[in-house]
Amino acid sequence: MNTVNFVSIPASMFPDQEILVFGEKRLTYGQLYDRICRLASVFNQLGLKQRDVVAVMDTNSDLYVTAYYASAKAGLTFLPLNYRAKDPELEYMVNTAGAKALLVGPRYYEQIRRVRPKLATVSIVLAMGEATSDFPSVERLLADASPQEADAEVEDEDISVLMYTSGTTSLPKGVMLRFQDFTAYVTANVEMADGSDRGAALVCVPFYHIAGMVAMMTNIWTGRRIVLMPQFEARTWLALVERERITHAFVVPTMMKQLLDEPNFSKTDFSSLTNLAYGGAPMPLPVIRRAIEAFPKHVGFVNAYGQTETTSSLTVLGPEDHRLEGTPEEIERKLRRLNSIGRPLPDVEVKIIDENGNPLPPGQVGEICIRTPRIMKGYFGREDDAALPDGFRATRDLGWMDEEGYIYFAGRKDDMIIRGGENIAPAEIEVVLTSHPAVEEAAVIGVPSIEWGQTVYAFVVPRPGKSVSPKELDAFCRARLASFKCPENYEIVDALSKNPLGKILRNELRARVSAGSA
Repeated sequence: MNTVNFVSIPASMFPDQEILVFGEKRLTYGQLYDRICRLASVFNQLGLKQRDVVAVMDTNSDLYVTAYYASAKAGLTFLPLNYRAKDPELEYMVNTAGAKALLVGPRYYEQIRRVRPKLATVSIVLAMGEATSDFPSVERLLADASPQEADAEVEDEDISVLMYTSGTTSLPKGVMLRFQDFTAYVTANVEMADGSDRGAALVCVPFYHIAGMVAMMTNIWTGRRIVLMPQFEARTWLALVERERITHAFVVPTMMKQLLDEPNFSKTDFSSLTNLAYGGAPMPLPVIRRAIEAFPKHVGFVNAYGQTETTSSLTVLGPEDHRLEGTPEEIERKLRRLNSIGRPLPDVEVKIIDENGNPLPPGQVGEICIRTPRIMKGYFGREDDAALPDGFRATRDLGWMDEEGYIYFAGRKDDMIIRGGENIAPAEIEVVLTSHPAVEEAAVIGVPSIEWGQTVYAFVVPRPGKSVSPKELDAFCRARLASFKCPENYEIVDALSKNPLGKILRNELRARVSAGSA
């Protein structure tokens, strides 16, 4: 199935239903599909052939959505570029992908002019804003184009999206996601539009991230009006929830905290909001507890864990697990489960394995391995060293499973600390530290030690208006952890190093310790 059908089928049945809002622009299915057909025609007129790569460098917009579906209609591979990429990263992604065309937003014109001589395969550059002397305008080309009627005949195995991972520890890897990967996920998780009001989804996660790309597809297919933000900004997010009567939204942990800290939070009307999902990085327990207390009771929270390589979510911790109600024992159990990433979705199998590949029983920490029909085709131009027998794939995430099938994240495999021969998962210590009433966030790393191999080093961010000492933290940990797991050093900091989606940059924290030692 060609993913352009996510638009074309509803457009054929409900052409006048509003489906996309961006600033002052409000598009119906029919209007959106007309623009898609015109841009597909433009791509053909410019000489692009099926399976050629079209890259986009911009923040979220209605034209970005149009560009993806036009690429799908024309049978092209779509490359959403991280707009925070520096010149060498941008050159690497475009050149390794062999992109033939590049659509660029106004704020990135100068960067593209600077690197264009090094973009060996790019022959077409189009402006997503006003035309320039060197970049023709997409909008002008759309206005002059005749809609292309026929869809390209794509194979299920054809690559729909080539999505580069963040590359926080090495050069980014190009994840090849097929048409069948997206259709398998979307059609299994939402019902097709039927013309009824399915609510409104606020999308603020960038389209170069798998959560943003999947939000674009699932909401359009199910008939839920998408309200796009070019980039997240807490005050604007709150205003849009109220003005557009948002029912569904997804945020990463750093966004959630910014929303709670925004002065306008207490003035916002959340009466329409029913589903608030979060993911992209581990959510600090104090932040989600604060969110549960601050948002109205009717808001259902969902924690989603997944990977780019698996076309979005693998496990989900649902609304019922976030409702801290019931007997004291039930509330205590739910509080423990807030540290989990939930249970696998119906099309996902999960097992926890040891270093020799043997399955581990409940309660033991090992590597999380998954099997699902929507695992990527592979990495572009390199081997997938995480592939396992029988269709399973190693995630390089550590975790453990309880007796009821809930999975608990224990950190990245590369972040495992080995102290005196004992394996220590940073997440286990971080959970204890963030349970301290004066602690907002914590990050734990291993640092070299002549005597022990590695020792445990903790960075701690106090809650606003609170203070805490290393001595107090040490006593707190020793009362709750085995002695070999307790940090030898505590550093009180104002903030943790993170990427834009909220993942802790442990390499930067290690470099900070190394620089201090030197």
